[in-house]
This record gives sequence, structure tokens and C-alpha cells, in this order.
Amino acid sequence: MNENLILADLSGRDYLDLLGSAAPAPGGGAASALLGAQGCALGQMVCELTKGRAKYADSQKLVTEAAETLSSLRSELLSLADEDAQGYQGVMDVFALPKTIEEEILRRKTALEAALQACTKTPFRVMQRCEEGLQVIRTLLGRTNRNASSDLAVGALDLKAALLGAWLNVKTNTASLSDRAFAAKIEADGQAIIKQATALADHLYLTILNSFS
Repeated sequence: MNENLILADLSGRDYLDLLGSAAPAPGGGAASALLGAQGCALGQMVCELTKGRAKYADSQKLVTEAAETLSSLRSELLSLADEDAQGYQGVMDVFALPKTIEEEILRRKTALEAALQACTKTPFRVMQRCEEGLQVIRTLLGRTNRNASSDLAVGALDLKAALLGAWLNVKTNTASLSDRAFAAKIEADGQAIIKQATALADHLYLTILNSFS
């Protein structure tokens, strides 16, 4: 991927063409971050559709603050999508380093460890931002425009899928790390996020689904 390319600046069609091409990046990590950004955007939309409506007068402060938070999370997730794609290229660049003499082999090994750790931290941050997005949606449950409640549920589903996709990328990278203490710590933290956030996402989805009964 061209390091100057900003994924969010592409049209939807151009992004999908790039994603579906033989180019190794962007891949699942960047796609997960963008899906998380989409989930936040849907939550934002629901807030905007609630603003100024007398029926939801008690929710006005809540939806204004939630919209601002979701906007910030969306922006960060967009940046993380590019960071993920560029991080992959960083690993590929390390693989291209010479490894003929002992000094080169050591330098390459050190550079690869640093690149893999960076590539692990990026999807982990995607997980954190997606969990934060789900927590915001939780505060909106039953407090926003009922006509857009399905959109809120889709936002929660997007965030869950994004989080799980990012977790796969974390696990892919930790499997290759030499620093097992770093790997164990980030895996433990990631597992805790998975347990809490997926349960929350399922709760949000089922609560909204059952509200139609």
C-alpha cells in the first residue's frame, strides 16, 4: 500500500477494489478498524436524529455528548486503519533487509521484533476504541429516537465484528513475537476486552431486537 494513501479518502468502490485486489494491505486489520468507524458513525446518526426532538427532551445533553465522543472515536479508528495497513508494510520492509552476516541477522531480528510489536499494538488499540464505542451505545439504549433503534443495533454489531477482527490480528502477531512477556500481557488484556465487550454487544443487540416484539 502507498504510504501516502489515506483509506478514508477513497470512494467506497475504490476502497473495496483495493481490498479485493492482490495487494496484501489493506487487509483484515484495516477493514476491522474501518468497520469500527462505521459502527461509531451509526451511533452518531442516531444521536443526530434524536437532537431537537421534544419527545426526547431529557436526552438532549446525553446525545450531544455521545455524538461528540463517537465522532472522536470514529476519527481515531480511521487513523488506525491507515496505521494498520502501513504497519504491515513495515514488516515487509524488515523482511527485505540483508541477513548474510551475523551483525545483519541481529539487526534484522531486532527490527522485526519492533515492527511486530507495533503491528500488535495497533489492532489492540482498535479493540479498545471499539469497546469504548459500545459503552457509549449502552448509554443511549432506550434514550434515543425509537425509529432509528435498528441503526443503533447495527452500530453495536459493527463494533463487535470490528473488535473480534482486531483480536485475530493481535493473536496473529503475538504468535510471532520473541518477547513472550509482552505477548502474554497484551493477550490477557485483549481477552478481558473480548469477554466484556462481546457480552455487551450481544446484550445491546438482543435488547433492541426484543423491543420490536
